[in-house]
Amino acid sequence: MNKNHLREYNFLGDFFMKRYIKVIYIVLTIFMILSNYIVLADDEDEEYIDNIVQENEKKEIEETASEYSRPTINSRKYVIYDRLSGRCIYGKDENKQTAMASTTKIMTILIVLEHCKLTDVVTMDKKAAKTGGSRLGLSEGDKVTVNDLLYGLMLRSGNDAAVALAIHTAGSVEKFAQLMNDKAKELGLKNTHFVTPHGLDNPEHYTTAFELAKLTDYALKNEKVLEIVKTKTTTININGYNRQISNTNELLGNVEGVYGVKTGFTNNAGRCLVTTVKRGDMDLIIVVIGADTRKDRAKDSMKLIEYAYKKYRVVNVEEMINKEFKMWKQINENRIYIYKGITSIETKIDDIKVKKIATDEIPKIEINAVTYLEAPVEKDIRIGSVTVKLGNEVIEEIGIKVEKKVERRNVFEYIRIISNIYAGKINII
Repeated sequence: MNKNHLREYNFLGDFFMKRYIKVIYIVLTIFMILSNYIVLADDEDEEYIDNIVQENEKKEIEETASEYSRPTINSRKYVIYDRLSGRCIYGKDENKQTAMASTTKIMTILIVLEHCKLTDVVTMDKKAAKTGGSRLGLSEGDKVTVNDLLYGLMLRSGNDAAVALAIHTAGSVEKFAQLMNDKAKELGLKNTHFVTPHGLDNPEHYTTAFELAKLTDYALKNEKVLEIVKTKTTTININGYNRQISNTNELLGNVEGVYGVKTGFTNNAGRCLVTTVKRGDMDLIIVVIGADTRKDRAKDSMKLIEYAYKKYRVVNVEEMINKEFKMWKQINENRIYIYKGITSIETKIDDIKVKKIATDEIPKIEINAVTYLEAPVEKDIRIGSVTVKLGNEVIEEIGIKVEKKVERRNVFEYIRIISNIYAGKINII
C-alpha cells in the first residue's frame, strides 16, 4: 500500500469513526432522555387497562381469601384502615416513612379546593407545561378551569396540572408545599413531608401508609374530592375544545364497593394504590406502596379487600356503651356519696366519637368513677370515664360528668331535716 492509499485509508477511517461516534452520542442522548422520563414517570401510560386483573383471577382471590389465612402480599408496605374508627386494623410497615409518588395529589386537590374557586381560569406557564412524568398534555398558554385541572390531576395523574394548580393557588411550588405541610401538621401527620404537588422522587418528600390513609379519610369528607375520585371517565375543556379522559385506577368499576382514590408510581415508591371500598356498613381505605407491577398492586389491593371483609365485622360500639352505662347507673350512681349535698348525684356521658368499628374482637368496656364528693358539686365536672378497649388498645375514653349541680346544705336545710325527723317524715333508724 503506497502513501497515497494509506493517507486515503486513514482519512476514510477517521471520517467513518467520527460519524460512528456521532451516531453513538445521539443514541445515548436519546436513551438518557427516555431513561429520565421513565424514572420520573409517575404512572400510567395513555393506554387505559380495564381488565388488568382478569375475571378468573378475581374469582380465585375471592375464593382463597379466608379469615384464617393471611394474604401473601407483594407490596413492601400496606395498611387496611377502618374509616369508622380511624384505626389501622391490619398492615405491614404501615408507620415506616416512604416515597409516595402521585398519591401526593390527594393532598394537592385538598389544598386547591380549600383556597381556590372551581370556576377560576388557569393559564399554563412555561414551568408547568414542561413538568415531566405523567401528564395531562398541556402546553404553555393553554387555558383551563381549576375544576377541569382537578379532574386531570386525579384521573390522568397530570403532573403539569399539579404544578399549574400549585402556582395558581400559592404563587409558586415552594409556597404551595408550605400550605401542604401546614395542613399535614394540622392533621397530626408527624411522618409526612411535602416538597412538590406531584410526588416525583425527592428525599424530603415522604409519608407512611397509615398517614396516607388518614389523609385520604380526611380528604374524602370534602364532597368535591369524593365526586372526582369516583369518576371513571369525564370530559374536560382545554382552550374551548373538549377532551375525554379516563381514570388510571384499575379497580374503579371493576371491584365491588370500590369508589376511589389514586394511583402512583416512581422508582423509589414503586407501584402505589390508595383504594376506598364500602360494603354494607364497613368502609375501608386500602393503601399499598412498593408493588413491583401494576398487576401486583391491583392483586394486593384485592387480596386485602377480600381478607378484610372475610375477617372483620362492624360492631356498634355506641349501642354497647349506652347499654353498659345504663346498667352502671342503676347500680352505682346512688353509691356515690355527696358530703353535705342536698340531693344525690345524677350522671351522664360525653358524646361518643367512635360509634362503630370494624374488628374481629369483642370490645371490652370499663367504667370507673369516684365514690365520694363534697358539695357543692358543679354541673359538667368530670367524675369518671368509660374506656373502650380492643385487647390492650384503647379505642376511646369517654368522660362521665355531673348532669345537674348538687347544692351544699345550709343552716336552713338542716332545720328542715330536723323538723321532718320530729314530724316523723324521716325515719332515722
